[in-house]
Amino acid sequence: MPLTPEARSLLDMAYRVGAPRFHHLSAAQARHSFEKLQFAFRPEAPAVASTIEVPMPRPDGTALLARYYRPLACHVGERLPLLIYFHGGGWCVGDVASYDVVCRELANDSGCAVLSVEYRLAPEHPFPAAPDDARFAFEWAVDNADLLEIDAERIALGGDSAGGNLSIVTALALREAAIRPRFLMLVYPSTEIRSERPSRERYADGFFLDRETLQWFFERYLPAGDTEDWRASPMRAASLAGLPPMLVIGAEFDPLVDDCEAFAARVAAEGGEVRYHAFAGVVHGFFTLGKVFPEARQAVEMCAAALRRHLRDERD
Repeated sequence: MPLTPEARSLLDMAYRVGAPRFHHLSAAQARHSFEKLQFAFRPEAPAVASTIEVPMPRPDGTALLARYYRPLACHVGERLPLLIYFHGGGWCVGDVASYDVVCRELANDSGCAVLSVEYRLAPEHPFPAAPDDARFAFEWAVDNADLLEIDAERIALGGDSAGGNLSIVTALALREAAIRPRFLMLVYPSTEIRSERPSRERYADGFFLDRETLQWFFERYLPAGDTEDWRASPMRAASLAGLPPMLVIGAEFDPLVDDCEAFAARVAAEGGEVRYHAFAGVVHGFFTLGKVFPEARQAVEMCAAALRRHLRDERD
């Protein structure tokens, strides 16, 4: 189908004459631009039972920060399933504050607690800082399940774009762990840095996540050029067997959409349980822009239903 009217309107705004292109910005400017977009076009923030800023102490004396949400319908002392959420932004932009609304929505709609992680960003902290932080967040949550009042056996990993990438990479790294993620919630995840699939060229210009923007992210995240390392490109892993069940969401007019579909197909071919759904007429980034895209609400509801099914054993 063609672009939705909402997608066309957003693209017209993004590419208006004289507007600076993302790849021409400094890291600080890019972060500010991304934050402005998220705050301008996200829905109103729903109430939740509680939010707490959580410092996760590292062995070197620093702390990995996160924001912890408990859903509105939960009871005091109730031990909940947990979604650990990693935000998008090409491993270079984005933050917990910009993703506050979608994490609240996911908590309330799924009945799960949500831990939104402020992982380190490039270029100040290039690869593999982000995947190291993602694994540390999972292991910290398992070790501190009593503190969080969550069930360590019912933890999902999820995120959009770069955050989906970190979810996959963490699950791959934990395949032999005593406690592993139970579910993956992946919204247009980056599954490989270098790809020749048609959507990379078909939607390379004029569809929000431009060719130059992708290159801007990759150069800062991978200054040493580690594009074939499976921790950056999980599609390069020797095997994708043994991953938890997953939901993979794509966007029709996204340069990554063919990569997402190919990743889901390979997981299924190697014996994994995967559901793939591409939303028609929308672009990369729609998931958090619910004030613009009605499809964002549909995607959140789809994710929440999958979380309930896999973490709370509730059927649709």
